[in-house]
Amino acid sequence: MRHIPDDLAARIERGAATLCHAWIVTRADGGRFGFTDHDRDLTVDGVLCVAGSGWTQGAMEGATGLAGGTLAVSGVLEDDRIAEDDVVAGLWDRARVTVWRVDWMRSDLKVRLGGGTLARIRREGAGFMAEVEGPLAALERVVGRTYGRGCDAVLGDGRCRGEPMGRTCDKRWETCVGVFGNGINFQGFPGIPGDDFLMARPVTGGRHDGGAR
Repeated sequence: MRHIPDDLAARIERGAATLCHAWIVTRADGGRFGFTDHDRDLTVDGVLCVAGSGWTQGAMEGATGLAGGTLAVSGVLEDDRIAEDDVVAGLWDRARVTVWRVDWMRSDLKVRLGGGTLARIRREGAGFMAEVEGPLAALERVVGRTYGRGCDAVLGDGRCRGEPMGRTCDKRWETCVGVFGNGINFQGFPGIPGDDFLMARPVTGGRHDGGAR
């Protein structure tokens, strides 16, 4: 449950126009960085949130139940603290993000809107797009392998080790062996029975002494 300070709740009820967003990002190396869409810097939760950084509120999805939820944040790489080399090196990957709604006249009046993990940050034209995963997103990830007849490797990757040579792969055992000669690295299970086996049922009439085999 969100805790909204009484003074802030009263201002919201009055339709105060003094609210803004603030984001606090905590990287894996311990660095904390603050951003705000207000036109001047604010200190929120002990972190200086810099204005004019280019961060703007994007689309936020939420739902009841176990949905992961996402928050898109877009902007322009104007902040000197966001170096493009650091983005490429992955220093911002999996950083923790906390989103606040703040009264810029009194930055101690704030409510936490949510938080998550910075799943990815990528260049998009002259700017960037950051996608934040909600706290339950981990429940949506596939853990382990899915057993199936087809190969689940990517042609030419460390598990496949095949040579693409301009060809594509349809993930079938026959293709892996006949076209690429790479059956030893096939990452599927061609011996698994298919749907026809699962749908098979005994038939009535006739002899059932195994002679048809």
